[in-house]
Amino acid sequence: MRSDWTVFAALCPAAPSWSVPWSRIVAEFDWIRRLEGVPQDPVHHGEGDVLTHTFMAATALAAQPEWRALPEDERVRLFAAVLLHDVAKPDCTASDDVGRITAHGHSRRGDLAARRILWELGAPRDWREHVAALVRHHQVPFWALERPDLEQIVLRAGLVTRNRDLAMLAVADITGRICADLDLVLENIALFRDYCADLGVLDTPWPFASDHARFMYFRTPGRDPRYAAYDDTRCTMTVLSGLPGVGKDTWVSAHAGDRPVVSLDAIRARLGVSPSGGQRAVAAAAYEEARVHLRARRDFVWNATNVSRQHRDLCIGLGAAYHARIEIVALEATRDVVHRQNAGRAAPVPAAVIDRLTGKWEAPDLTEAHSVLTA
Repeated sequence: MRSDWTVFAALCPAAPSWSVPWSRIVAEFDWIRRLEGVPQDPVHHGEGDVLTHTFMAATALAAQPEWRALPEDERVRLFAAVLLHDVAKPDCTASDDVGRITAHGHSRRGDLAARRILWELGAPRDWREHVAALVRHHQVPFWALERPDLEQIVLRAGLVTRNRDLAMLAVADITGRICADLDLVLENIALFRDYCADLGVLDTPWPFASDHARFMYFRTPGRDPRYAAYDDTRCTMTVLSGLPGVGKDTWVSAHAGDRPVVSLDAIRARLGVSPSGGQRAVAAAAYEEARVHLRARRDFVWNATNVSRQHRDLCIGLGAAYHARIEIVALEATRDVVHRQNAGRAAPVPAAVIDRLTGKWEAPDLTEAHSVLTA
């Protein structure tokens, strides 16, 4: 059996039988085996544990005529998503105060887990991010029509994945279980598809008037996506994002030119703070340096790991407040390269810190910035 991402193609159901090779799948993936025995709410999952549900959902997807009609590469990608959609439930499942079984947060944590799994398997970035976004949003069609911010949800999903794929995954998820409200949920999914089709985002992203219009839409609750926001940016803040060892300093040397650089590594060295120590003073110093450049309307580079959306949003929010154009440069390398290059640094980041950051890694997307460059 292959030990890289192409294993999904080898395991994906195909004509004429379209059968799911479940025993091979269980033997191949340790993260699938972890699902065995993980309990679920019997009201919505009368079939039993998460492993049983994942098998039933995979079988339900393989039975969909719409899925079978997709090009092979798209079938494989969606099949990978159905295998991974509940991958984080072992880490999220608990009982609430009245004994009900819950798995709060498993979609977001599943996004993180899927990204790490697929990165370690060497999946191409775009393919990996499409699958991870499906995992993160897989419950959206169940309840989206109840949300006042539905438009922004589906426009975001349409940028980072495909809403039609999301609907197919949701159908497989709900039909791959024993659930009392099956018909109601299927109706919600059908309404979700209709809503996306009416907006024109079932298969393609929303056509924003400009990158600035898109940037402001996702930073402004209630904004009309048709609004062509006036571009009042005054400088460009280039935000680097990547794990330790991916080559951020190398990128700065090659591309920063004469732009000043706010470097958290340099600030740590100046303040005598280790990467595993408290970072509050380092962050405060970095923000003050950035404010100096923003007030001067000067282009500059922010060199830090910025692997989580939350951390990126802190510096992006600062830049936006000063009317900066936000450019994210997302740098990546394989796991082996990350650890080898980190080990060759003058001050290597502890392996435990890299592992912790990998577990928080959210790849940048176009809902966060004016542009996202990859390297």
